[in-house]
Amino acid sequence: MPDSEYIIPQLGSLFAIVTLSTMAHIYVTRKIPEEGIVLLKEAGHTVSVSKKDEVLTREELLSALKKEPYDAVLCTLNNTIDSEVMDAVPTAKIFANYAVGYDNIDLDAARERGVTVTNTPGVLTDAVAEHTVALMFALARRVPESDRFVRAGKYTGWGPMLLLGTQLKGSTLGLLGAGRIGTRVAEIASCLGMQVIYYDVKRNEILEKNTNAVFHDTAESVLQSADVVSVHVPLLDSTRHLLNAERLALMKKTALLINTSRGPVVDEVALVGALQEGGIRGAALDVFEHEPALAPGLAELENVILTPHTASATEEARGAMSRIAAENIIAHLNGEKPENSIT
Repeated sequence: MPDSEYIIPQLGSLFAIVTLSTMAHIYVTRKIPEEGIVLLKEAGHTVSVSKKDEVLTREELLSALKKEPYDAVLCTLNNTIDSEVMDAVPTAKIFANYAVGYDNIDLDAARERGVTVTNTPGVLTDAVAEHTVALMFALARRVPESDRFVRAGKYTGWGPMLLLGTQLKGSTLGLLGAGRIGTRVAEIASCLGMQVIYYDVKRNEILEKNTNAVFHDTAESVLQSADVVSVHVPLLDSTRHLLNAERLALMKKTALLINTSRGPVVDEVALVGALQEGGIRGAALDVFEHEPALAPGLAELENVILTPHTASATEEARGAMSRIAAENIIAHLNGEKPENSIT
């Protein structure tokens, strides 16, 4: 963007030249917490937020982006950002993703067009880890199932065999992925008295030091040994259907599976089959393969907990994500490289 120079008279014959960036117009594809919007406006930029508080259809997104020569787009993980979308708004040289993952964005197309892509890592680590552990407790102790049981009027009094669950202390947590979130889950699990084992493409020596976690060099080895499996990998070609029918069959019949990463990491149809046939004891999912649709039969299973992609849904985390996305845009518009630049 062009800059405008203003000459401000100072003492005597001295002059200072102040350079002010032309104010930009930013499009936000969905309502987000106000922290980021306020930052953008305080920086002097114009912000247009989609009036539809739902995911824009592809046609709606393309139409919205063509209405104005936007300088930046703040998008969410529900928006597929590919070459057609980028070409619909060629003036926008940054797409700030309101998410840690960025599998919704075609990075090759962005690089070809000189478009910067950013994400919001770090600030949702604790929120997602806490949600993961909450699901772990709820699944092991059959909390939602017990709640439904009582509400349905089925509770007639204490019984020694009523809704027996699984004790986490002394059990083995198997992590698939040991990045920020996986590490935090391991730290909490270690405090609960769980043994931690993990698989990742590279060893995490800090994790091992802090939690006595044991590295396994294959996902299969973790699946065979763990009582609880928690998934924390990004969605890549190599991780799509990482949990397929063959790998699910390796798990203990008493094992629990938790996924708070990305839906397509788990073959949902295969998971339904494993749960129906007693291949594993239960599963808790915050993400789904064809979100928001569910695989047939999944919602009817009593040994499944389903949450609507809310692992990062705390006021603190979502507010921080908004702020970081805005800071990424502001840095780019100021001619700086955003801290969380991916391209």
